[in-house]
Amino acid sequence: MDNLFGELRLGHLRLAPLGVRRRTKVTASRAAAEYTGRWGWTVAAGDQPSAATAPTACPCGSARCGAPGLHPVPGRESSADGGEGSVLFPTGRAFDVLDVPEQAGLQALVRLERMGTQVGPVLASPTGRLQFLVAAGTARRLPDLLYRMGWDDAALDLTCHGEGGYVAAPPTVLGDLGPVRWLRRPTRDNAGCPPEARLLLGTLAYACHRRRERSTEAVWIAS
Repeated sequence: MDNLFGELRLGHLRLAPLGVRRRTKVTASRAAAEYTGRWGWTVAAGDQPSAATAPTACPCGSARCGAPGLHPVPGRESSADGGEGSVLFPTGRAFDVLDVPEQAGLQALVRLERMGTQVGPVLASPTGRLQFLVAAGTARRLPDLLYRMGWDDAALDLTCHGEGGYVAAPPTVLGDLGPVRWLRRPTRDNAGCPPEARLLLGTLAYACHRRRERSTEAVWIAS
């Protein structure tokens, strides 16, 4: 098991170069219209942070805020009205979001797809996180799920955004860090029925655990 992810090649998961993404730029209003009209998701409009204050931390106090510095503007439920600010997904409605470090998430994604697991939409945040859309209610059940899988006493860099939370949606730009992007886009099959978290959680937890072990080993060797 220790070498489960050791030899995986992650090159095919890399995102398109910035120049390519510019040629297919999607505005916030067009994206919001697609999310609501095509997929039936609720979206909210958020304040757009300035490049000078890149939201590496959020004033809300949450260390794992899914929309750092981009909480919704009161009275505005959607950016589909033509505004070009940030677009947010309210979690806990159509889906919850499992949030993990990028490298661990990439490794887990390769493993899951090799096993034939149906992974739902996946967001890539410029803050170095991957966010997996899963069935609503996951955040509430997460402690029990981790307990049943034997991960309840592990210090995992894994969290879940659920009811009352928000995550930034593409093409929202997080200050000077860059845009939020789709690593796996929503499809007709998964947009209305995201996967149950138990199908992904074991692999994600193991990848996060191995990443932490390797970081600890590197610190020990360096000292």
